[in-house]
Amino acid sequence: MSNVLVVDDDPHIVKALRITLQAHGYTVATASDGESALRSAAQHPVGVLILDLGLPDIDGTTVITRLREWSSVPILVLSARHGSDDKVEALDAGADDYITKPFGLDELLARLRAILRRTSEPSEEPPVLVTESFTADLAMRRVTRDGEDIRLTPTEWRILDLFVRNPEKLITQQQLLSEVWGPAYAKEANYLRVYMAQLRRKLEPEPGNPRHLITEVGIGYRFMP
Repeated sequence: MSNVLVVDDDPHIVKALRITLQAHGYTVATASDGESALRSAAQHPVGVLILDLGLPDIDGTTVITRLREWSSVPILVLSARHGSDDKVEALDAGADDYITKPFGLDELLARLRAILRRTSEPSEEPPVLVTESFTADLAMRRVTRDGEDIRLTPTEWRILDLFVRNPEKLITQQQLLSEVWGPAYAKEANYLRVYMAQLRRKLEPEPGNPRHLITEVGIGYRFMP
């Protein structure tokens, strides 16, 4: 879906993004604050959300958290906050990617294409995985642990999907980054650290001593069912 919702309170950025995106074939809707963005996403089909964190009413991270309660729409964060803590918080809340201002329009378009490509690719019939710690039904997009549902973000789902389809196989950091985020992210190991730590907290009985999501130091990860 090529419908893009741009959420930013800077009218100059909104205008530039609208002109650029429309010139590249996207349909563009806009919102200048978080509450308006949530209403718009609920009322109209959205293919991807481009979201500023510094909104005038509620923080952009709060928008992500609330949106993730009912939607898996891809979210590309666009923010002037350069600190790693802000990036980690947004990614943990459910964002799919993060670009800091000032930004290049070519880079934004490339990341937007990568997000839409990842979320539109067809896949084989997903398996159901049962481990001693959790059960994952990829077709239903449902994970349970101790009889309770565990909520995963869209990116966490893509990582788990890759692991489940390749049990006991060593998957390199570069392979994970390329398949989940795209080839342009093959060296962004910090993305993996954030999401692997989050997955372990959600799925492992002892996140500090994982049974299933095993690190192969300096190489990658191995999933042991």
